[in-house]
Amino acid sequence: MGKICYIMGKSSSGKDTIYKRLKERMPQLKTITLYTTRPVRAGETDGVEYYFVDEERLAEMENRGCVIELRAYNTKCGVWKYFTADDGQIDLDRQDYLVIGTLQSYEAMCKYFGEEIMIPVYIEVEDGLRLYRALERERIQDAPKYAEMCRRFLADQDDFSEENLRKAGIKKRFINEDIEVCLSEIQEYLQEKMF
Repeated sequence: MGKICYIMGKSSSGKDTIYKRLKERMPQLKTITLYTTRPVRAGETDGVEYYFVDEERLAEMENRGCVIELRAYNTKCGVWKYFTADDGQIDLDRQDYLVIGTLQSYEAMCKYFGEEIMIPVYIEVEDGLRLYRALERERIQDAPKYAEMCRRFLADQDDFSEENLRKAGIKKRFINEDIEVCLSEIQEYLQEKMF
């Protein structure tokens, strides 16, 4: 039976970069592309970071019963939804996977596939550094959305509270101060858990 290696962390913790680098380092892991109704950011490509869909497509997928988990965020720019779908991408009889998401989506995937299938990888960064990274990332957007950046930053304090991490069974943490060290620790951990 395959495993799902689940990358998560607060915004600007470096999880997207770590996810991309792990795909390069561990090409045997297949990826699962999540869906969102939010607008595409500069540098993103449909079908790579996410499948970018509208509300009509989401409703169609929900009606077909293929939405595994769904999260909605009331942002400064409107309601943005993120979801995972059982759309044919996942075949645990033949493959191991690498996924990126939130603590809430991780818990929903545990319920859907079983906790024994899931390998959580929680990435942490000191809050001051995380805020600096968030600001630098937002500055390069065509239309920076600083209020939304701040909302995400503050919401993460609740979403990834110690209580929520404990409830989700997250015990191991990977500190992303030096990305090369962090990547090596994660890769070693995943190889140990999967093989």
